[in-house]
Amino acid sequence: SSDALGSSELLSSTLAAAPVLSTAFPANSATTPNKLADQLKMIAKLISVSSTLGVKRQIFFARLGGWDLHADQVDEVNKAMGAHASLLAQVSRAMNAFYDATVELGCADRVTTFTASDFGRTYSSNGDGSDHGWGNHQIIVGGAVKGGDIYGRMPSLAVNGPDDTGRGRWIPSTSVDEYGATIDRWFGVSETNLSTAFPNIGRFA
Repeated sequence: SSDALGSSELLSSTLAAAPVLSTAFPANSATTPNKLADQLKMIAKLISVSSTLGVKRQIFFARLGGWDLHADQVDEVNKAMGAHASLLAQVSRAMNAFYDATVELGCADRVTTFTASDFGRTYSSNGDGSDHGWGNHQIIVGGAVKGGDIYGRMPSLAVNGPDDTGRGRWIPSTSVDEYGATIDRWFGVSETNLSTAFPNIGRFA
């Protein structure tokens, strides 16, 4: 439509005039892939021109696939970094660069970055990887975050232990509802509207 074309042209021209970031983002290449870094770099550019675009609140989604590691999770043959460790390194480097970019732009206290995943992996190996788990750890970064802490309770890493539902599928100590509601509060959602966004929030403390 004409509105979509107009918006695209406005965005292109605005991004062309965006300030050049001095923050170095990890390169994304065949030998050192980091597709997440490319996405977060573009998000940083969009944040840098938000006032020009007249945007007050923005939500961006970035995605990194490849976590369904039923095989090749750890490189036992070459004793090198396996797929899982490589993915975690990409997340770490990309999120670190993005946070540094928000500091450079003077908006770190107004930008919160958080991870989300629909499942973890089992603690027990299936021989070359692991299968679908239940809970997972998430990362939250930003100037408004009370960082340096682990929230929730670390599970007992014992197969058939008190936190295991079978094969090392740990029972989470914090629900996704609590996690999301905390971020929603920061974003400005009122207490009365939290139950609309998270209908099961009343089941948790």
